[in-house]
Amino acid sequence: MPHDHHDHLSPSGHPYRPDDDHPLTYWQQMEIAIREILIEKGVTTAAEINAQIDAMDARSPANGAAVVARAWTDPAFRADLLADGSAASVAMGFDIGPMKLIAVENTADVHNIIVCTLCSCYPRNLLGLPPDWYKSRAYRSRTVREPRKVLAEFGVTLPDSTQVRVHDSTADMRYIVIPARPAGTDGWSADDLAGLVTRDSMIGTGLARSPADHA
Repeated sequence: MPHDHHDHLSPSGHPYRPDDDHPLTYWQQMEIAIREILIEKGVTTAAEINAQIDAMDARSPANGAAVVARAWTDPAFRADLLADGSAASVAMGFDIGPMKLIAVENTADVHNIIVCTLCSCYPRNLLGLPPDWYKSRAYRSRTVREPRKVLAEFGVTLPDSTQVRVHDSTADMRYIVIPARPAGTDGWSADDLAGLVTRDSMIGTGLARSPADHA
C-alpha cells in the first residue's frame, strides 16, 4: 500500500513511522546462525532461549529501586550492600550473574556518577536496559572530562563542596548508586520509598524524587 502519509497520524492517533525493513547486519546474521546451530546440536532449545529473553525483558529499574529502598531502611543490609553488592543483591533474590556489583553511596560530601567509557556496561539485572544516552559517545567521553557540566545538563547542580566521583564500569564489574534518601520520608515503608528511586538516580545523573513529587 502507498506510504505517503508518514507525516500524518494513524487511526490510533500515533504518528506513522518508517518501515524498519533494512537488511540484516552481519552480526544479526551471525546471531541467528549460531542460535540455530546450538538448537540443532541439542545444546539448548528454542524454549530455553525464549525463556531467557523473557527474563531479560522482565528486568527493570524496579529491581534496583527495591535494593536501594531496603538500604535506606535496613542499616545492616546497607552495610552488606556497600561491602559486597553482589552478595547483598543475591540475598534479596536478584540473580545478577557472574559480574561483580559495587554499590556506592551519595552523601552531602560525595556524589557518584556511573559511566562505561568503553561501550555500555551496565547492571542490567537490576536496572534493565540502559538508556540510549548512556551508550552515546558524548556521554561516555564527556562524563570523565566534565562531570559537573554533564550533571548540570541532567538538572543536577551540586555545590562546590561536594566531590564528584566518576566510576567506570567494565565487562565484569558494574556499579549502582545509592542516592541520598529524600528528606521528609521518616517512617515510610520500603515499598513506598522504592517509588522515589528513579533509574537516573541509580546511575548518578539524577536524584531521588521528593515526597511531594511522589504524592
